[in-house]
Amino acid sequence: MTDIAARRAALFQLFETLGIRTTTHEHEAVFTVAESRHVKESIPGGHTKNLFLKDKKGRLFLVVALGDAVIDLKKLHEVIGASGRLSFGSGELLEEVWGVKPGSVTPFGATADGEGRVTVVLDAAMLAHEVLNYHPLENTATTSISRDDLVVFLKATGHDPLVVPVSG
Repeated sequence: MTDIAARRAALFQLFETLGIRTTTHEHEAVFTVAESRHVKESIPGGHTKNLFLKDKKGRLFLVVALGDAVIDLKKLHEVIGASGRLSFGSGELLEEVWGVKPGSVTPFGATADGEGRVTVVLDAAMLAHEVLNYHPLENTATTSISRDDLVVFLKATGHDPLVVPVSG
C-alpha cells in the first residue's frame, strides 16, 4: 500500500469514527478546475477550489471556495486577517505541511497538519451548498461531504474554520 493509499484509508476511517457519511467517485486524474468540468457534471453538489497561501509573516492559509468563485487576492488578506499581501505557498511547503501534491489540494489535508500551522478559510458563499466535493488527498477521486460534516471534520483535526465571504 502506498503512503497516499494508507493516508486515504486513514481519512475514511476518521470519517467513520466521526459518524460522517461520504460518497467517493473514482475518476481519471484532474489537475485544474477547468480539467474537472466533465467530472463535475456527474457528481451533485458544490464543486470547489482550494488555494494554499502564505502571508508576509509566513502564516499559512487554505482558502476553500466554489470552483467558479472570483477571489481578489490583492484584498483577501484584509478579509482573512493575514499580515500583508498573500502569495501562493510552494508545492514543497504544501506537501510538507498539508501532505498533498499540487493539483490535489483539499481541506481533507488537515489530517497531516497536526501542529495546526494552516488556518482553513471557508467562503461563506460555498456553504450555501448542502453537499460539497473535494479530492480525498489525491486528484483521482472526488468525495462528497455535507457542509456541516466538513466543519465537524475540520474541528476534529484541530482546524476550527474561519467562515467569511472571500468571493465577489
